[in-house]
Amino acid sequence: MFTVPHELNVLALANQRLFYDLLFTASSQASLELAADPKHLGAKIGIISVLHTWGQNLLLHPHVHCVIPAGGLSPDHSRWVRPRYAFFVPVKALSRVFRGKFCAGLKRLYRRNKLRCAGPASALADTKQFHRLLHRLHREDWVVYAKPAFGGPTQVLRYLGRYTHRVAISNHRLLAFDGERVTFRWKDYAHGGKQRKMTLMAIEFLRRFFLHVLPQGFVRIRHFGFLANRFRAGRLSLCQLLLASDGPRPSTPQRSSEAPSNWKCPYCGTAMILMQRLTAAELSLCGYFDSS
Repeated sequence: MFTVPHELNVLALANQRLFYDLLFTASSQASLELAADPKHLGAKIGIISVLHTWGQNLLLHPHVHCVIPAGGLSPDHSRWVRPRYAFFVPVKALSRVFRGKFCAGLKRLYRRNKLRCAGPASALADTKQFHRLLHRLHREDWVVYAKPAFGGPTQVLRYLGRYTHRVAISNHRLLAFDGERVTFRWKDYAHGGKQRKMTLMAIEFLRRFFLHVLPQGFVRIRHFGFLANRFRAGRLSLCQLLLASDGPRPSTPQRSSEAPSNWKCPYCGTAMILMQRLTAAELSLCGYFDSS
């Protein structure tokens, strides 16, 4: 999960399409670039990204949820590469690359006069203020969270399904409406995910809800790497083929023939396993017999 600092929310409100496009681009490029680095994974990965803009209290909280296979294609597409770390790539390194790419993207948009600095973001119309903000944010750690999927493919699909077509608040969290105030249930993640109740005036509730209405036609589920639309059909088939041929190896050697039942190991007494029969000439070549 990739999250931007809340200080940038004013720019997100005034530039929804540009800001969220940049969030998709920076998070996917950071993941693809770090995974391709031979020091980390050294492979081409696939990504499914889903944009969320809300927190449990309905305030603006832009972040992207990503589902990434635990591994990827080797650069020559000849094998499946498994991660050398406990999960994917180091999160600290991923956070720094994401931060650098997002800040560079914001600077580029600002330099080209594409960012709208109005309303709450009007102070950032001053170039010094804008660069001072980015300089401060570039010195902070940005939140990137990663964890392995629990269970198997079914659990992954269930997890992803919860995030694909969800709106800012579901009906089961709404508790009461008295004509003026709305009460709803929310999780306070800052205090261990405790269940709490919040009551807002209807106008404030609607204001928060409409913060999360995206521009018309905006695509909030995107695919990158070998899962990108133009590659997906061919690359998925290749991945399945490579994964099938990269299955677990037998834990015990395959026996070429049965050894006599009375052959026992002189040390542990376990029955010996005959792996291969060698002729005298072959043993001589191996150095077991002196040819002289």
